[in-house]
Amino acid sequence: MISVEFRGFAWRHAGRLASAVADVDLRIEPGERVLLLGPSGSGKSTLLAALAGLLTTDSGEQTGAVLLDGADAADQRGRVGILFQDPETQLVMARSGDDVAFGLENQAVPPAQIWPRVDQALETVGFPYGRERGTDALSGGEQQRLALAGVLARRPDLILLDEPTANLDPEGAKAIREGLRTALADTEATLIVVEHRVADILDLVDRVIALGPGGALAADGTPEAVFGEHGDSLAAQGVWVPGAPLPVRPSGDAGEVRLRGEGLTLAYPGADRSALDGVDLELRAGELLAVTGPNGSGKSTLALLAGGLEKPTAGRARVPGERTGLHRLPAKRLATHVGTVFQDPEHQFVTATVRDELAFAPRAAGWESERIEARVSELLERLRLDRLAGANPHTLSGGEARRLSVAGALAAAPGTLILDEPTFGQDRRTWGELVDLIADIRDDGTALMAVTHDRDFAAALAGRELALDQGKATEEATRC
Repeated sequence: MISVEFRGFAWRHAGRLASAVADVDLRIEPGERVLLLGPSGSGKSTLLAALAGLLTTDSGEQTGAVLLDGADAADQRGRVGILFQDPETQLVMARSGDDVAFGLENQAVPPAQIWPRVDQALETVGFPYGRERGTDALSGGEQQRLALAGVLARRPDLILLDEPTANLDPEGAKAIREGLRTALADTEATLIVVEHRVADILDLVDRVIALGPGGALAADGTPEAVFGEHGDSLAAQGVWVPGAPLPVRPSGDAGEVRLRGEGLTLAYPGADRSALDGVDLELRAGELLAVTGPNGSGKSTLALLAGGLEKPTAGRARVPGERTGLHRLPAKRLATHVGTVFQDPEHQFVTATVRDELAFAPRAAGWESERIEARVSELLERLRLDRLAGANPHTLSGGEARRLSVAGALAAAPGTLILDEPTFGQDRRTWGELVDLIADIRDDGTALMAVTHDRDFAAALAGRELALDQGKATEEATRC
């Protein structure tokens, strides 16, 4: 266990005028289990990075102190384990077992102890494969489990978890929570977890700290006290308060078919089964199709094939008016038909500022400057990105980056929009704003497909649902 203390802490990212957090004074006692809440952009991930000693002088400017057991956090990195929002950023080895072992080897753990600890950690998080599984063959949710196994195997004194279940299907999220429960029962480690959807994790924590804009302390106490006394005000700020009602935007009648997938199949060399196997789908104007299923079922693969971004092994995705499959179209022509939002938003950022990112697709499509400016201004305001217009997209928080990726795909108003986990990392307020924006786009006649584990999102917007498992459609697309 270890104590945590912020003394007048502030951090400003390089290239930003405003601080990400300012004047943070906070103490967490050794062994406490803390849920850290706050709206998107309130500085939660910045505080975790500071505790992990990852904020360096060349990436920003710090004032105040961050202390672990009274010593500077940068000197205590070996006692801290952190799980990032994007697990892919912390996987470093080609094989899954080697990746978990990497941290143990760096800690000079005796070789005889390494593999038993690796196997125990993989079992704790419910990792569905053995040590030999290639890390490049894992879905986003499987990467999350593996990255968490790497954290737990090191047995750190401070465990920092940044949305540990966000990329997981309901069963996978449950497995992670049970794994955490088991791991925490065997350790006295201090725990700080950031999680937007809080209801299922409350029994793992004994304290809730809620942040407001700029890292200001909005509430602090037991879960019962914080939600009982501050629930309404926290919900108004964008915190996911258990039991708070969510908006629903049902669709009307669907229109003509905008995109059709026929027998879509993708088989990777050497794999024991196809990532996707003979899936058919239709995307219709004015309707959202929700694609659901467990991690590794082929949902993201289907999104890539349907969006023309991957060549299928068999079958094809096509749109009316084009004689060839989408994957054969030049990029400029493809963009007039289909826009895609990736699971990892930073993979699609190509410019140096948020404003330029939103202008990129309309400019490439040949829009006039006045129309581009109006569209960019509309999206900046609607998705609360206006104060970040001049910021580098790669310095945004996870929730801000997701909003930008959705806005960027919407910017050129393609006829079909494909979204891979569009609500990942959103607070309650921006979740509602995304639902409204996507509903408006749908109701204007755009055909949409959303890969999602978010049942609330599907219930709010989807007209039909297509369920996948092990690369196959287990249910025909049905009304939600």
